[in-house]
Amino acid sequence: MRRYVAMLFFAAFAVAALLPVGCEKAGYADEGSVRLEFSVDTLAFDTLFTTAGSTTRQVRVYNRGGRDVVIGSVTLTNGGESRFRLNVDGDTSMVARDVEIMAGDSIYIFVQVTIEPNEQTSPFVVEDAIVFSNGQRLPLTAWGRNAYYHRLLPTDTTWYSVIDCDEWNLRQHDKPHVIIGSAAVLDGCTLRLQAGDELYFYNDAMLVFDTNARLVATGSAEQPVLFTSLRHDGWYSFLPGQWQCLLFTGGSTGNVVDHAVVENGTGGLRVYPGAELTVSNTVVRNMSDCALIGQGGAITGSNLLVYDCLGSLTVLRGGSYSFTGCTFADYWNYSARRQESVVLANYMLTADGGQVGGELSADFTRCIIWGNRESEVLLAAVEDYGFAYTFNGCWVRGTDGAEDPRFANPQDDDYHLEEGSPAAGMGYQYE
Repeated sequence: MRRYVAMLFFAAFAVAALLPVGCEKAGYADEGSVRLEFSVDTLAFDTLFTTAGSTTRQVRVYNRGGRDVVIGSVTLTNGGESRFRLNVDGDTSMVARDVEIMAGDSIYIFVQVTIEPNEQTSPFVVEDAIVFSNGQRLPLTAWGRNAYYHRLLPTDTTWYSVIDCDEWNLRQHDKPHVIIGSAAVLDGCTLRLQAGDELYFYNDAMLVFDTNARLVATGSAEQPVLFTSLRHDGWYSFLPGQWQCLLFTGGSTGNVVDHAVVENGTGGLRVYPGAELTVSNTVVRNMSDCALIGQGGAITGSNLLVYDCLGSLTVLRGGSYSFTGCTFADYWNYSARRQESVVLANYMLTADGGQVGGELSADFTRCIIWGNRESEVLLAAVEDYGFAYTFNGCWVRGTDGAEDPRFANPQDDDYHLEEGSPAAGMGYQYE
């Protein structure tokens, strides 16, 4: 906000305009005598990928003194070379001038940053500072990372970019990969991911495995393979629904995911008719729809931790499924949950919202199925199609005698079982 002191005579105005920046103006404190206070000591951004802009962060600047003050200028140490950009109380100029802060009042400064790519494979820091003409400064820091980018080119005629498995498998494990839009692993290609590999997905992006294409992702307990959202600064670090899913289409067999984390998406892992997936020692969490979807496919799961989804955690419609030693726990608290944690049905949904029958075989052994609903399993069967399921040695909310399994702290993502838990020996085992 700006406010100009009224002058009685034009000449007096002209003289005032020639005064050096920072001189005391009538009725205002000398800016050099005012000590501004900031809402943070350093405005820090979480790790950002090069070329991908940040979210907007803000700092509040307080004038705790008893007199109004005009700060002659607010700018950045690196000026036009800075990777940071400012909005000073609505002024987006490179140098905001004559910034007024009333006594006992404050202003907001909004900050964004875009980091240029370089040759570094490890995270690196970018620094600058907001400089006030009264001599104060507020440090700015942002960690940057370079990445391999997969996106459509202007010459592409398809709806997806094509993953070059040979190039990725042989050479591209030194930096994260960023998927923008939809990317596909095509017929005959096997994408091999190893411990520490990281895939980040832009808004609504997905990775599709075509007929006879497959994923072999083998991480470790210390370095799981990561499938996550592109943005992690601020509240984006735990925001669901930022990307779509890993989609395994018909004929995509031999898929393996071991020691991985899949998070912050819409549909997690989706296995369609004729596709097969073996998934183990993996965490799938924080989805705005479902974490695991089997639609006429085949999934073998062991030692899985699946939690916090708006829809069901796991939906199995037709197909063959087996889960051993898995925890399905839904304490979703963003909004009212839509349905039970696990849904079993002997029909599949069509593209137009209809149904087509499909035999279901689903076995759960030593699994925990729990959440904040009275019952956490939904059985949906239609006539004329097979509907076989078993729960062997499982702990399921809604069944007779099943009491709280006593997770350590589900609100803080800790699904260890407390000592003396009635479900001891079941569910996900932490390594």
